[in-house]
Amino acid sequence: MHVVVVGAGIIGLSTAWTLRTHGAAVTVIDPAPGLGATHAAAGMLAPAAEVVWGQIPLYPLMRASAELYAGFAAELTAASGADLGHSRAETLVCAGDRADLASLRELVSVQASAGFDVTLLTGSTARDLEPALAPGICGAVRLPGDHAIDPRRIVRALTTVLAPHLVTASVRALRRTGGATVGVELDDGSAVAADQVVIAAGADCTGISGVPDLPLREVWGDVIRLRAPASLTPLLTRTVRGLVMGRPVYVVPRPDGELVLGATSREDGRSGTLAGGVHQLLRDAERLLPGILECEITDITTRARPGSPDDLPLIGRIDDGCVVSTGYFRHGILLAPLGARLTADLVFDRSSSWAPAGAHDAVSPHRFASSSSTPQPDLTGSQL
Repeated sequence: MHVVVVGAGIIGLSTAWTLRTHGAAVTVIDPAPGLGATHAAAGMLAPAAEVVWGQIPLYPLMRASAELYAGFAAELTAASGADLGHSRAETLVCAGDRADLASLRELVSVQASAGFDVTLLTGSTARDLEPALAPGICGAVRLPGDHAIDPRRIVRALTTVLAPHLVTASVRALRRTGGATVGVELDDGSAVAADQVVIAAGADCTGISGVPDLPLREVWGDVIRLRAPASLTPLLTRTVRGLVMGRPVYVVPRPDGELVLGATSREDGRSGTLAGGVHQLLRDAERLLPGILECEITDITTRARPGSPDDLPLIGRIDDGCVVSTGYFRHGILLAPLGARLTADLVFDRSSSWAPAGAHDAVSPHRFASSSSTPQPDLTGSQL
C-alpha cells in the first residue's frame, strides 16, 4: 500500500513513521517540514495539567497517549540515533495569588476524579522543591506523571528516518475517481498517486481543494526560548506551570539548559508576534519565577495551532481513499502517538482495540454534523 501523507508537522511525520513501521510505503508532502505549529511547541506531555472543565472525552485520550510515549520515544531514538530531549521530571503548577489557588483547588478535584496522581502543596514546600520560585507563590499542585520532550528534536529525528520519502512541495487539491481519493495534485500541476491519502496539514487542511469543510480555527500563540546565565543554571529542574490572575503560563526546562516560556492564545488572525503577548508572558513568568528576567532571549516564535470547536482532534475517514487528522489544538505533541496509531488503523481498516473505548467516535470529524449548535471552546484559560 502506498500512502501519501500531506503535512510534515509532528502529526503527519508520526503518522507516516507509524505507517512505515507497519509495512506501508509512504510519501510525505509539505512545503516547510517541521516549521508549523510543532516548531513553536514547548513539548509538555501533561495529561493531568491539561485537564479543563467540560472536556471529559479528552481525558482518556491524553492518558492513553502519555502511556504510549515511552515506547514511541524509545523506538524513534533507536531508529534515528537521536536524543529527543525526553525529560521525566515532574510538573509543578503554581498559584500566583489566593484567587488562582482557589481555581487550582477546584481543578485538582477534577483531575483526581479523572484518576490522575495530584498532590496539593503549600507555597513553601514548592519552593523547597524549586528554590527559584517566587516567595509570593500561594500554593502549588504536584503532578508526578506530567513530563516533557523537545518537539524540534522529534521532528529532526522523524525527518531523518523519513528523508527518502519527503517531498518539499504544496498540495493544492485531492484527485478523485468515482468519489474516492486516488492521489493529490501539487502546486506545479504534477500529481502523486496513492492507495490512501492522509491529510495532516493542521489549519492548512482547509486550503486544499476537495477536502470537505472542517470546523477548524486558528489559535495563535507566542513562545519564547531563553537561556539562564551560568550563575543561575539550572534555573529549574521541573516544568513549572501556573495561573497568574487567571492567565496560564509555563516554563519548561530542557536537559541542555534551554528554557521555553509560553504561551499566549488569541484568535485575531494576526500572524506576527505581538509586543503585548511577549510582555504578558515575561510579566506572568516573573510573578512565578523572578530569575526569568536574568535570562537571555534566544528565540521568539509565533504560530497558529489548529483547533476544533470542542478542542478535540478531528481524526476520521472522509472518503474511501482519504483520512483526515488535524485539529489537535494545544495537545498535538502529547496526542501524536495516539493520533498516529488511530490514523494508521483507519488506513489499514483494522480495529483499534488498544485505544480507549469510544476513541474513534470522540475524534470523528463528522461528530458536529447533526448538532444544531456548534459547541464552543473553553477560552477561559483556566487550565493548569
